Amino acid sequence: MKKTGMLLLATFSLLFVSPSFAAEVQSTVNPETTFIFNTLLFLICGFLVMFMAPGFAMLECGLVTSKSVASIAAKNIALYSIAGLMFWLCGYNLAYGIPEGGYIGSFSPWSDGTDFANDSYAAGSDWYFQMVFCATTASIVSGTLAERIKIWPFFLFAAVLTGILYPIQMGWQWGGGWLAAKGFSDFAGSTLVHAAGGAAALAGAILLGPRMGRFTKGALTTPYAASSIPLATLGVFVLWFGWFGFNGGSQLALGTFDDAKSISTIFINTNLAACAGVMVNAVITRVIGGKTDVVMMLNGALGGLVAITAEPLAPSPFAAICIGGIGAAIVVIGSSVLEKLKIDDVVGAIPVHLFAGIWGTLAVPITNADTTFATQFLGTFSVVAFMFVVSLGVWFILKSTIGIRTSDEAQKKGTDVAEIGVVAYAIRD
Repeated sequence: MKKTGMLLLATFSLLFVSPSFAAEVQSTVNPETTFIFNTLLFLICGFLVMFMAPGFAMLECGLVTSKSVASIAAKNIALYSIAGLMFWLCGYNLAYGIPEGGYIGSFSPWSDGTDFANDSYAAGSDWYFQMVFCATTASIVSGTLAERIKIWPFFLFAAVLTGILYPIQMGWQWGGGWLAAKGFSDFAGSTLVHAAGGAAALAGAILLGPRMGRFTKGALTTPYAASSIPLATLGVFVLWFGWFGFNGGSQLALGTFDDAKSISTIFINTNLAACAGVMVNAVITRVIGGKTDVVMMLNGALGGLVAITAEPLAPSPFAAICIGGIGAAIVVIGSSVLEKLKIDDVVGAIPVHLFAGIWGTLAVPITNADTTFATQFLGTFSVVAFMFVVSLGVWFILKSTIGIRTSDEAQKKGTDVAEIGVVAYAIRD
């Protein structure tokens, strides 16, 4: 019986836990060399994560109707710019100025002399890397609320989200706050970035309401034609590419043999999770609906990527495939649930980022023995609840004061005409 138990444990380890995670090789190099390589990792991976901004833009532009494409382009370039300004103004210090085990840092601008980490990499490279993560959170909100949100209320919400809300909850873990003290683990942000952004998007979608005619009495949903499936597909490939910086850069070091090997493992697991997500949703949609839904395949890739982000190092390749595949299946189920609740999510960001992000974070203890399900649940619940409740409050204030929803007439014309004044696709007679 004892031998059988040991055999099962060994089998579990081989299938679900990466050998590189269990047996690490330590090495040391010159401190200056370590500094250079670590800084280079932040900068290169930061460039990759920044490239996710046009990925989100292309995905959203492709999935909305042709009369709302210019407004999506405007929102995406603006939210990145707003995130950059707000994370400099107060976001970084709110996140990293937290006392050990605390809840909030200080409202003060970042400067090159502000470094709450260590001297193993340039402080500016850390600021840049963390800033592009912040911008990613705001990108998640954009697609959900497309085609009926006023653009300036969205800009105001993006400023609050990137300057205050995201940094506070991010600091609870990555800034050494109370969740870090509890032992919560979120390697690259399945909850701290993705579920947080998804919770903010859900709050906005509830208060904003669905697009005009989206849900009718005679039918569950009224379909809207995507403007460009090729553009959406390109957007997913760009996001997939950027995700290697997202997860790989979160190793936070490239100055040792062990770090280099770990980043290689992270790349493999990240890729496998996305591949599994695509194919799982291809099978599910074929079996359920008789058609292979390309949009669900695209969101399956993203769901797999979001799910593996909480722990891309510890899993074996087989475990990464399982985590990504389940994340993609959750996207299909979550999309159906939102439709039944008549919550309009234009691009499917809530199932992809919120639901798959929760799954990925809760699944961490399956492959990482240093965590517990209780602690993971505490951290996930705390972040999601905080982001949803506070975002709901911000959206409510905006709705009650300046208004957040475009008129029915504006929706008929399209947000490009009503909000931007620039038409992305000219209609010729």
